[in-house]
Amino acid sequence: MSEHRVVHVEISAQDREAAAKFYGDLFGWKFEQFPDMNYATFDTGNSVGGGLNPVTDTNPAGSVVVYIGSADIDADLAKAESLGTKIVQPKTEIPNTGWFGFFADPTGNMIGLYTGLEGES
Repeated sequence: MSEHRVVHVEISAQDREAAAKFYGDLFGWKFEQFPDMNYATFDTGNSVGGGLNPVTDTNPAGSVVVYIGSADIDADLAKAESLGTKIVQPKTEIPNTGWFGFFADPTGNMIGLYTGLEGES
């Protein structure tokens, strides 16, 4: 079985607080707001959590990014590139949290890779 499991999902939201209220009311998800980052995280109550991104040119309304756990982001990005995809964001640190990277799959979907501080994915 692959160790590459879905670990995080980000939903673009024009109004982060309204989106948090909607998903909280609908699904019972618990949110933590980070106004200084214009971001919110959510806990679904199981192993997959996520966040609310602001709507931008790179995160348009209607976009959802799925993050896959990776023990070696650089190796996974290199393999994705060898399979013909485009690297959108090389391995980048998330201070006090871990690392992420993005690639575009062959149909143009942006997919994230994530490794936590202790290498957990």
